[in-house]
Amino acid sequence: MTPDDVILAERLAEAAGAAIRPYFRTEHGAELKADRSPVTLADRAAEAAMRRILDAERSGDGIVGEEYGTKDGVTGRQWVLDPIDGTRSFTVGRPIFGTLIALLEDGWPVLGIIDQPVARERWVGVAGRRTLFNGERAATRACAALEGAIVATTSPHLFAEGDVPHYMALVAAASGGHVRQGPVYGGDCYNYGLLASGHLDIVCESGLQLYDFAALVPVVEGAGGRMCDWNGDPLSSESEGHVVAIGDPARTDDVLEALRATAHEH
Repeated sequence: MTPDDVILAERLAEAAGAAIRPYFRTEHGAELKADRSPVTLADRAAEAAMRRILDAERSGDGIVGEEYGTKDGVTGRQWVLDPIDGTRSFTVGRPIFGTLIALLEDGWPVLGIIDQPVARERWVGVAGRRTLFNGERAATRACAALEGAIVATTSPHLFAEGDVPHYMALVAAASGGHVRQGPVYGGDCYNYGLLASGHLDIVCESGLQLYDFAALVPVVEGAGGRMCDWNGDPLSSESEGHVVAIGDPARTDDVLEALRATAHEH
């Protein structure tokens, strides 16, 4: 990875944002894909815009995109694109979706961008560097104990059924049994940006694809947090989609222990 790759990734975010904004809160042509997830004209236009740039300037690199599939490369590098992570939020006019752009080298995320094109908020994570939020250093916050930590997820309805009790066990451990201190719902990739900027403590999800999580890893870890699967293993192109982000790495063992339990044990 070179500094030019970071510059290029930000250009991709600009191109995607320019394609998305005209469709926000107006006619966006939403339809359901075969897996019953929504897709819009904005999703397709944004990914096409990013792919045009990559085909012209990084023709040897692979591409993995949510809307237009995989292009094999010859360099050991892959650009991983999710033009709108949170299409459902986009279709109902909630500006908490984001464009995700990642660069993987030999299957490991080394560069990631979370871009919210309506609010014009951008997190840029690069391996070995401090994450930047709109050009300023981002930092996760300390969390003295799991009880009282703020947990976020898009929706437990998106989890595989067998994963829900483990997620609920984490929520129970964090809330200490107080319903009014329950989790934050909605947000998709935006939650990980908020965690990187010190506003959330834990984000927990199940069933994610590579394009859903690859960009998040450099952002969260460059802000001082930890990202791993539910076993504590680092995330790569081989990961199966159980993802947890922890703002304070000191809480990692607590979070993983809670996930190994089930809700009735708390």
